[in-house]
Amino acid sequence: MDNPILPSTAFLTVLLAIGLLFFIRASTKDRIEVSQLLADQPQETLLESLQSYFSDRAYVITAVDAETEQVTYEGFVSPSIFLAVFLTLLAAVGFLCLALVLAMLVPAMASWAIGLVALAPLAGVFYWKKSARPETVYLKVETVALDDPSSPATRSLVTVTGHRDELAELQRSLKLKLVESD
Repeated sequence: MDNPILPSTAFLTVLLAIGLLFFIRASTKDRIEVSQLLADQPQETLLESLQSYFSDRAYVITAVDAETEQVTYEGFVSPSIFLAVFLTLLAAVGFLCLALVLAMLVPAMASWAIGLVALAPLAGVFYWKKSARPETVYLKVETVALDDPSSPATRSLVTVTGHRDELAELQRSLKLKLVESD
């Protein structure tokens, strides 16, 4: 181990392995956001569209709060097969790199260091178990009057709290406009 490049390569490889572990862990993190969306539809029509949208996506109404006029939907988030395979492949490459660096640093460990790659499927299993969970979406629809002469006098304002991917899909599917917050 007279070569000074090997310890620095090992140090960088360990840092990359730590980053990979954090990336795999972050793949299961909740990404809850609150969005306000504008719709040109009247409130009654919009409520029917929203109910149909959430029913089609296997959400059910779990609570209706008449006081705050908020509806709570609950559904089950299925894990992504693509992401599970992708994380497994990333882990396999990461473990392979770590094994190669360990084999160069400590040649006596070379025979079993390559066995680290066998741990790669644990990344996919971890993602699969942690990302399969119930998801809650809170929805509130209000009628608002706008001062803009080029648009209808009233619009519906939808305030939604849920996973950011679900909010983006809702906005895209129902062609709602995102209200820019200041």
